[in-house]
Amino acid sequence: MQSYIGPEQVLKKREQYFYPCTSHFYRNPPQLVKGEMQYLFGHDGKRYTDFFAGVSVVASGHCNPEVAERTAEQLRTLQHTCTIYLTQPNVDLAERLAGVLPGGLRRTFFVNSGSEANEGALLLARMHTGRRGFLALEQGLHGRTYLTMSVTGLQMWRTDPQLAQDTDVTFIPRPYERGLSADEAARRSIAALEAALAEKGDTIAAMIAEPIQGNAGIVAPADWYFAEVKRLLEQHGVLLIADEIQTGFGRTGRMFAMDRYGVTPDILTMAKALGSGIPVAGFATTDEIAASLNRPSASTFGGNPVSSVTALAVLDYIEAHRLPERAERLGELLRGGLTRLAARFPQHVSEVRGAGLMLGAELCAEEPERGAKLTDDVLEAMLDRGYIIGKNGVNRNVLAFQPPLVIAEDDVRGMLDALEAVLAELA
Repeated sequence: MQSYIGPEQVLKKREQYFYPCTSHFYRNPPQLVKGEMQYLFGHDGKRYTDFFAGVSVVASGHCNPEVAERTAEQLRTLQHTCTIYLTQPNVDLAERLAGVLPGGLRRTFFVNSGSEANEGALLLARMHTGRRGFLALEQGLHGRTYLTMSVTGLQMWRTDPQLAQDTDVTFIPRPYERGLSADEAARRSIAALEAALAEKGDTIAAMIAEPIQGNAGIVAPADWYFAEVKRLLEQHGVLLIADEIQTGFGRTGRMFAMDRYGVTPDILTMAKALGSGIPVAGFATTDEIAASLNRPSASTFGGNPVSSVTALAVLDYIEAHRLPERAERLGELLRGGLTRLAARFPQHVSEVRGAGLMLGAELCAEEPERGAKLTDDVLEAMLDRGYIIGKNGVNRNVLAFQPPLVIAEDDVRGMLDALEAVLAELA
C-alpha cells in the first residue's frame, strides 16, 4: 500500500525527478486520488466534475465498472506474451474494429499511443507509395516522435529545433482564420493544397490531418472541406491519413469524426478513448495498403491481452449506451449554453466551436495575451467550484470542453451556471 504524501510533496518530487518541460495547468493543483465515471476526487475528499476527460481519453468514464472488471479479470488471467504467440483478445479486437471503421478499413496494427499510431501511419504511407514527402495543416498536432513532430504545425509542440531543416513536409493553411467565414477559410486552404500538389504532388506520400484540430483550439472546417481534399489527393495518388486520436469513438457525435464529413480516409489512426485510460492505439487501413507493410515489424506491448480486452469492453459500452448519440445530444445542450454565455459576455467569449462533446470557447480573441490570462483565471475559479476544464489554442486562450461521454444533463447545466458566475465576477 502506497503511503499518502499529499500534494505539496508530490509537487516537490515532480520538481526533483521530472523533466522541467512537464508544467501544470494550475497554480495550486489538487492531488487526484479517485475517479468515478464523470467525477474525480481530490486528496481532501472534494468532488470535481470532469469536463476534460484527460484530453478526451476517459470517454467511457473514470474507473467504469463495466470496463474495469473485464480489465482486472484479464490481468489476473494472462497479462502479456508478445505477438509471436497466438492470443485471442487482439484478433477479436481487430475484427470488432473492422465492423465499426469506415469504408474498407479493416486491417489494424496495434501500438500503445497516438504518437506511435501516427508514426506508423506515416511510415505505411511511405512504404505504399514509394514517396517521401508529406502534407500537413498549419497548427496541427500529431505527436512527439520524429515523424509526427515533423508534421506537427503547432509551434509549441515542435520541440526539436532541427525540424526547421526538414524539407519533406509542406504545411498548408488550416481551413480556419478569424475574420473569414468557414467557406472562405476552406477555399483558401484548398487553393494552397492545389498549388502544393501541382508543384510536388508526385513526391508526396500522404496528407495527415485532424478532422477537428484539438490542441490548436477545437477548430472544425466547413462540411465540404475534406471531401474536396480527398478528391484532389486522389488525382495525385496521395493518401489521406485521418488523425482521429482525439476525435474517435463517439466524441464528436459520430463513431469517427470523418463520418461527419462523409469521407473515408486511406489510413485512420486511433488511441485515447479506445482504452479509456489503458494504453492502446492503432492505425487501420485497407487490405491493399496494408500489404505494403511487408517487412518484419511488431510492437512489444501493442495489442497485449489486457489492452485488447479493455478496448473490447469499451466498444461494448459505447454501443450499449449509445455514446455517440449521447455526445450529439448533450453537445447541443452544452453548445447552446456556451453560445448564450458568449452573447452575454462578448467582452470575454469571442467564439464557440467544435462538434458533439468536443467544444471550445475562445476568450478575448483580439487580445490573446489577455485571453490567455483570463483562461487561466477561469480554470482556477472553476476548479474552486468543483469543475475541471481544459485549455488549448494557438495562444492558449481557448477553454476546452471534452468531458466523459457519460456526463449527465445536470452536470452540463451545473457547469454552465458556475461558468456564468465566474465570467460575471471577472467582468
